Amino acid sequence: MSEVSIPETMAAMQLMGHGGVDQLQYRTDVATPRPGPGEVLVRVSATAKNNTDRKAREGLYPTKDKDEVASFAMGGEPTLTFPRIQGADVAGRVVAVGDGVDEGRVGERGLLDFNLYPDDRRDINLTPDYYGHGAEGGFAEYIAVPSDQFHRVDNPELADAELAALGMCSYQTAVHMLNVAGVTAGERVLVTGASGGVGTALIQLCRVMGAIPYALSQQDKAQALKELGAEAVLDRSDMDSFTDRVMAETGGEPIDAVMDLAGGEMTDRFIDTMITDMTRRSTYPRLSIAGASAGNVSEVLWTRIYLYQVQIFGVSHGTREEAEQLVAWIRSGQLKPVLHGAFRLSALREAEHYFVNRGSGYLGKIVIVPDSEWDEYGAPYAIEAQS
Repeated sequence: MSEVSIPETMAAMQLMGHGGVDQLQYRTDVATPRPGPGEVLVRVSATAKNNTDRKAREGLYPTKDKDEVASFAMGGEPTLTFPRIQGADVAGRVVAVGDGVDEGRVGERGLLDFNLYPDDRRDINLTPDYYGHGAEGGFAEYIAVPSDQFHRVDNPELADAELAALGMCSYQTAVHMLNVAGVTAGERVLVTGASGGVGTALIQLCRVMGAIPYALSQQDKAQALKELGAEAVLDRSDMDSFTDRVMAETGGEPIDAVMDLAGGEMTDRFIDTMITDMTRRSTYPRLSIAGASAGNVSEVLWTRIYLYQVQIFGVSHGTREEAEQLVAWIRSGQLKPVLHGAFRLSALREAEHYFVNRGSGYLGKIVIVPDSEWDEYGAPYAIEAQS
C-alpha cells in the first residue's frame, strides 16, 4: 500500500441502530480505513444524501409484512450491521492505493459507483447492496473502495459538491428504470416524484435517450423542471381528472411508460394514463417502480393488468455497464448536477430533518461535507436553515 500522511483516526457519523436521528452519533475517533489489494483510499469531499439513508435507518424495507421493521436483505441475511457509516454517493480524491493499484491514481478526483456487486460481471444484479449499507460509506472523512468502482471525473466546471449530486444511487436507479422498461427515443414517459434525486435524473436521462418526459410535482417547481427538460409539469396536489390533464398535455396520446417513485393509491391513476385508448398504442404499457414514498400498498385490479397487458418492473440499483455509461455522460457534460445545498457532516441530524420536511423550493440533492473540508467544498452551497 502506498500512502502519504493518513491519520490513524477520522471523523465520521455512525448509525448505531434502527430508529430516529438520535441513532446518528458524530465521532472523531473512528479508525481510518486502509485500502486492501485492488482498492483505493478516498479522502471524501462530498457525499450526497439519499432517501435510502433514512429508510435504512428507520427499517422501512418490509418484504413480508407491511408493518415490519426490516433491513435491506436481498442476499438472505441482513448486511446492515451497527455501528455503520452511511452515505453512498461519494466524491473525493484518491490519497492512497492498495497492492496491485497504480500509484499514479493518487490525487485523482472521482465519483464512486455505490454498488456492492455480487460478482465481477453480470448483466443483472439480483442481490443489490451498497456502500453505506453493507459496507462503510461516505459520511466520513475517508472511505476505502474498489479501484475499478472509483471513476475519474476531471471536469473543471463541476465542483465536488455538484459531482456528488450526480451520484449513482439516483442516476443508476433512474437509467435502470428506463432500460428495463425498454424506453426508446420519441416515447412519452411520466415521471412521478420528479423534484427529487431520481426524478430529476429521469428527466435528464429521458432527454439524453431521446424520450419525452412529463413530470408530476408541485407547481412551484414547474419552471425549474421544465428548464431541466420536462415537456410539461402536472400538479401532484390536484389529482382530479388526472388522466384527462395528461392527455391534454400529450395531444391525446397515451403515456408509453411510467417511472413511478411514489406508489400508494396513485399508482392506479398512473396506469390509467397508459391504457385509456389502447388503439393508439404500438407498444406494451410499461411501469417501472423504484420507490413507495406515497405508500407501500397500492390497490390495483389484476384484470386491468393482464387484460391491458401492462408490464411492471421492480427496480433496485443496476449494472456495472450502466454505471460506466453514466460516467461517460457526466464526463461529456450531457448530465448536469441538480444541487440543492450542503450541510456539514456534524450537522447530519439537521440535514435529515430538512430532507424529510422539504417543501417549497426544494429541488435535487443535498450533499454532506466533512467539517474538515467545509470551507473549500461545502461553504459555497450552505443551506441557511442549518444550525
